[in-house]
Amino acid sequence: MEHPDPVVLEELAVAVAAETAALALEVRERVVGRDRLGTKSSATDVVTEGDTACEALVRERLAAARPDDLVLGEEGGTSGSPAPGQVRWIVDPIDGTVNYTHGLPWFSVSLGAEVDGQVVAGAVVEPVSGRVWRAARGHGAHRDGEPLRVTTLEDLSLAVVGTGLGYDPGRRGRQAAVLARIAARIGDVRRTGCASLDLCAVAAGWLDGFYEHGLHPWDHAAGGLIAQEAGAVVRLPGADPDGLGDAATVVAAPALAGPLTALLVAEGAGGIG
Repeated sequence: MEHPDPVVLEELAVAVAAETAALALEVRERVVGRDRLGTKSSATDVVTEGDTACEALVRERLAAARPDDLVLGEEGGTSGSPAPGQVRWIVDPIDGTVNYTHGLPWFSVSLGAEVDGQVVAGAVVEPVSGRVWRAARGHGAHRDGEPLRVTTLEDLSLAVVGTGLGYDPGRRGRQAAVLARIAARIGDVRRTGCASLDLCAVAAGWLDGFYEHGLHPWDHAAGGLIAQEAGAVVRLPGADPDGLGDAATVVAAPALAGPLTALLVAEGAGGIG
C-alpha cells in the first residue's frame, strides 16, 4: 500500500477538526449546566453528549474522505489492526472533557494520522479561541499559519512545566506527591486539564516542558507530533528507557528534556505507574 502524503493528511485533519470544534461549541450550549450524561472511569471523568456527537462527526467525515482508513477513537474504540501502509486516525473528540462540561475554555478537538505505528500528520483545534495547531512530519509545525519553535531555555530551575493528574485516585495521589517534591526545583507548574494543548504549548515555547503518566494515544497523537516538529524531545508511553515507567510521557525543549527526566526519576516518578 502506497504511503499517503502527510501534508494531504494534515489538511484533512485540520478541516475535520475545525468542523468538529464548531459542533462541540454548539452542543456545549445545550449541555453545560445540565446533569452529566454518563461516566468513564470515575465520577470525575464525564462522558458528555459532546464527546459522542463529535466523534460520530469525525468518523463520518473521515469515512467519506478516506473510506479505507481505520479510526481509533476515545469513545468508539477501533475496528481491527491497520495493514502495512494503512492510515489509522487517532481521535480525541473533546480533549479536556471536564473543562468542557464546566464552562472552561481549555479543551480541544485532536486528530492525528498514523501510518505503520508513526504519527505523520495532526491537528489540534481550540473551539473557544479558534486557534489551529497543525503539523505534518518533516514539514514543521504551525499555529494559525505561524511556524512554531520550542524554547531555548537551558536552566530547569527557571522552567515552567506542565503536567496532568489521572482519574484513578491512587495514581492521582502518587502524581501529586511527585509534583510536590519537584515543585521547588523548577520555575513553576501549570495544570490545564488538556494534554493536547499542553503539548502544543511546549511547541510554542509557552511551556518549557510537560510530563504526565497515563496518557492514551488519543491524548498525545496530534500534540506529540506538533511538539516534535517544533523541535521538542518527545518521550511517549511504551518502552521504559529511563526508569520513568512505561506509562510516562515527557515532552520538553532539547536542553531541558534530560534534566527534567532525571529530576522526575530522582523524585520517584517511576513509581507512579
